[in-house]
Amino acid sequence: MKLLKAITGIAGAIALTTGSALAEDLRWKMPVAFATNLPGLGSPAAWVADNLTTASDGSIQVRVYEPGKLVPPFDILQSVSDGKVSAGYTWIGYDQGKVPAIPLFAAVPFGMKPWAYIGWYYYGGGHEMLQETYANKGFKVHAQLCGIIGPETAGWYSKPIESLEDYQGLKIRFAGLGGKVLEKLGASVTMMPGGELYQALEKGTIDATEFSMPAIDQILGFNQVVKYNLFPGWHQQFTAQYMLINADEWAKTTDAQKALVEASCTAATTRGLAEGEYKNGKVLAEFQDKGVQADQIPRDVLLKLRDVTNEVLEEEASKDADFKRVYESQQEFMETYKVWDTRAYVPADL
Repeated sequence: MKLLKAITGIAGAIALTTGSALAEDLRWKMPVAFATNLPGLGSPAAWVADNLTTASDGSIQVRVYEPGKLVPPFDILQSVSDGKVSAGYTWIGYDQGKVPAIPLFAAVPFGMKPWAYIGWYYYGGGHEMLQETYANKGFKVHAQLCGIIGPETAGWYSKPIESLEDYQGLKIRFAGLGGKVLEKLGASVTMMPGGELYQALEKGTIDATEFSMPAIDQILGFNQVVKYNLFPGWHQQFTAQYMLINADEWAKTTDAQKALVEASCTAATTRGLAEGEYKNGKVLAEFQDKGVQADQIPRDVLLKLRDVTNEVLEEEASKDADFKRVYESQQEFMETYKVWDTRAYVPADL
């Protein structure tokens, strides 16, 4: 980490004092959707803010505001687009009601592994399509992939899920396209920020919830209320976070400043994934001692969930041109990627 900061700091200082001698100092306020103490999910935002200051020798300063301190978590996109704040850090899937295609860049049920997603995003045109998707819906933002974690759990329940019928009538907090799948199965799906979920479970406002990976869920204390934690996280095999920057602010930046933002976010994406992969195994291994029953959803139920997922994805693609374009691009990539994926990696049980 020290070496990375030193290198980027030297590069940033040279760029900002030579080719960009007239660069304006940037002072951005950045509300975040996740508390910065949440590993891999919120922590990259704080790391990026700190690294940008170091790498730019103080030319770029980003002040992070914890969830709800400046902008409500679900209002970040609109606030950035309107110029009320210069930047924001969020899981963009929260905005699927405004931008139908956006969950494809955030989390896709039965979708790509995180490293496959970033392969498609960086080299398969994903970054460019994301900018176009926002612009086509009238939002004035530049979106930069700035964090990613591996699979979430399939949620926290008071009893196991053994058939699709178990979702019928279930009051559950579930995000993104996975929520649409459960709605199709008769669940009552609601959306609320992570900070409200413990109390909602405790009061019975919801029967169950998903939120993130074990290292995060334990911090939020879900295991203190319900004891069944289900796997795998079929609805979010990857969870991608982004730094959204107001389009006018982004236009004012120099090439050197743009490069520092892009480099810092790329580094944060790697670090966020690394943090989650490092911490989750230990947390999961200790769950049994805390009375948590970590169960696998039966394979036949997963196969049925996949079928319903495919129905939802096809329905969404038929309603929105951007969704169709992005979905088809991802599917085309996965057709070739799975050849590599199934042959190259040693099975987990070995």
